[in-house]
Amino acid sequence: MLTRFRRDDIVLGAAVVLLAVAIPLGVVSCDKVPLLAPTGTVITLIPTSNTLSLNSEIGIVATVIENGAAAGSGTGTTSRSGAGTPVQNGTVITFTTTVGRVEPAEARTHNGQVTVRLISSGQSGTARVTAFSGGASSAIDVKVGATAAEKIVMTATPQTLPAAGGDSAITAIVSDVGGSGVANVPVTFITSAGRVSPTSMNTDANGVAQTTLTTSTTATVTARIAGAPNDTGGGSGANGANSITVTVGARGLTAFSAAPNPATIGQVVTFTITPNAAANISGGTLNFGDGQSTPISPLGGPITHTYSSPGDFTATAIVSGASGVPETFTTTVTVTGLPLTLSATPPSPAVNAPVAITVGGLGTAAVRQFEWRASSGEAVTTPGPTWNTSFPSPGVRTITVNVVGVNGQSLGTPTINVNVTP
Repeated sequence: MLTRFRRDDIVLGAAVVLLAVAIPLGVVSCDKVPLLAPTGTVITLIPTSNTLSLNSEIGIVATVIENGAAAGSGTGTTSRSGAGTPVQNGTVITFTTTVGRVEPAEARTHNGQVTVRLISSGQSGTARVTAFSGGASSAIDVKVGATAAEKIVMTATPQTLPAAGGDSAITAIVSDVGGSGVANVPVTFITSAGRVSPTSMNTDANGVAQTTLTTSTTATVTARIAGAPNDTGGGSGANGANSITVTVGARGLTAFSAAPNPATIGQVVTFTITPNAAANISGGTLNFGDGQSTPISPLGGPITHTYSSPGDFTATAIVSGASGVPETFTTTVTVTGLPLTLSATPPSPAVNAPVAITVGGLGTAAVRQFEWRASSGEAVTTPGPTWNTSFPSPGVRTITVNVVGVNGQSLGTPTINVNVTP
């Protein structure tokens, strides 16, 4: 009897052992099958932002409610469903995206939620993020990079430059539909005049990109974001300005010239100074380039001057407009010497016979007087270019005349020898 009992006991014990081993094995086998959402489950995706800068990330929360009611269309909701109950903890939710990547690509629920990250690279576009489990799915759209740029506002400092031109700091602020700055968006700057530097740059963390305009004329600077929703090749910014105009003040003068040019010593040179009506010129000074100057008055009237020596003279007109900033205009006047000559009529006069000594080559030179000297001691000053005289004794006379200009300067001293016959 004892032997038979022991055998039965051994058989029963073996059965118990086998059952104990089989139960854990079955549990382990069931754990290997992913737990998916049951039929009737609603997935709602809640992003921390509907836009995403390049090389950045946002968080996305997925709420998974069994027998729930959708809080939206299922393609981009922003609030949780209040109906139903959370799915069983450990329910596997899988994520995909058309732009960038989702980490982790699979997540298990806890109290009906999972949190993942949408991570962008250097690619712009609309990321369609989809979450699914079992027969349930939901998707949202997140605008990435340039695609998120809904508005661009531009400023210029200063927006008005003086007549000579200069530099203006151009700022472009790129923001999304909610008004938040979009970072790492490449902005290209184009100008209608002058130059911009740099011609392109990425926005900073606040959505700001800057360049410098250098111009001497009025210029319009355009900021373009390739790939923005409304980009047509000429700019972007459906809800704001995408270009700004920097105005250069009107030049103070429309004309500054000298005539005749070239001129000769002592010749009257007339300077024409024509003010620009749009510049509101208040006055100025004209430097002739030979050490002399005069106020520019009246504005627009002719100013005359004579040069007493040959050479090239840089005449400078310095005028001031309503802004008070002086503006300089220059012109070069070439002055040559006078080809002065003396002639005697008759060339060989007799003693006590009248003779006329005449200055030639004066052209249009402005002369004050003529100072005559003869080697025999005679001296006279005449207002005109001819000295009418006679000589009481025979011999050769050397006649010299100093031609004096209107400013008192000597324009030349030609000489001639006159043979007086007995």
